[in-house]
Amino acid sequence: MTAPEDLRAGLRGAGVALQVGPFVVRLRSRLDRVERALALFYDRQLLPPEQAAFADFHITLARASGLHWLWRPQARFFLDGRSPFRPLPLAHAYPLFEWGLNWCIAQHAHDFLMIHAAVLERNGRALVMPGEPGAGKSTLTAALTLSGWRLLSDEFALLSLTDGQLVALPRPVSLKNAAIDLIRERYPQAVIGPASHDTSKGTVAHLRPPDASIQRMGDPARPAWLVFPRFAAGGRDHLAPLDRAVALQRLVGSSFNYSVVGAAGFEAAADLIEQSACLELEYADLDATLGLLNDLTAGGA
Repeated sequence: MTAPEDLRAGLRGAGVALQVGPFVVRLRSRLDRVERALALFYDRQLLPPEQAAFADFHITLARASGLHWLWRPQARFFLDGRSPFRPLPLAHAYPLFEWGLNWCIAQHAHDFLMIHAAVLERNGRALVMPGEPGAGKSTLTAALTLSGWRLLSDEFALLSLTDGQLVALPRPVSLKNAAIDLIRERYPQAVIGPASHDTSKGTVAHLRPPDASIQRMGDPARPAWLVFPRFAAGGRDHLAPLDRAVALQRLVGSSFNYSVVGAAGFEAAADLIEQSACLELEYADLDATLGLLNDLTAGGA
């Protein structure tokens, strides 16, 4: 474990290196809130200097400069010295890191078909859950992660174009609004960081991944279930089979880079569909839905 003073020196110097799934991220920042978040969420993924000669992404989080920002402090995200998007309030500096890293991966990781989906594994088989905003994907991901499933990712299904396996990218799970208190109250063991209020997504807080998910970061998983969740307040919790052609169309629509990877992406998506039970999930009650998803591992699909 890196000592706090070493973490601070690294962040304020040449940067610290993080192993984030298949990527190495070198991060520099003089922002205290970024330092605290890194110590809470990424302490197990810090690389020693001898393993950190190369990095996929060189990121800096810094206070925006200029007199204009003295009375309204803001943070900027830099990749390789360039700032690809507008600054955010300084209080949102850590969510900005996570959102910026999402952007980096989506723009550059074309060895994979990248799908906007959560991925979890149990008994060697993976559950892939693509989700539109408001579908409740992250809430389900947090609940499953804290109930014994291995977290591969909350944001990206990284589907290998060579062997069709899902590559792990365990990072903090982004919880929003009412889901923060729901998960905190239901799972007392959950480690949830400070909330950032009034972001573009409302109130956001992050869940620390369990140690087991980080320890098995190098282990891929085979797809077994492709589930499209939809939260419906007052609805009934049920899983329904989904036509494979429709599932393929939705999967492609959820991909970040399908048009970039071309035929290899189609083959990877089609193989995932062939290997998976394709289902739609409507859920309203978390307990009932967890029961449905846990039953999948017992042959309930």
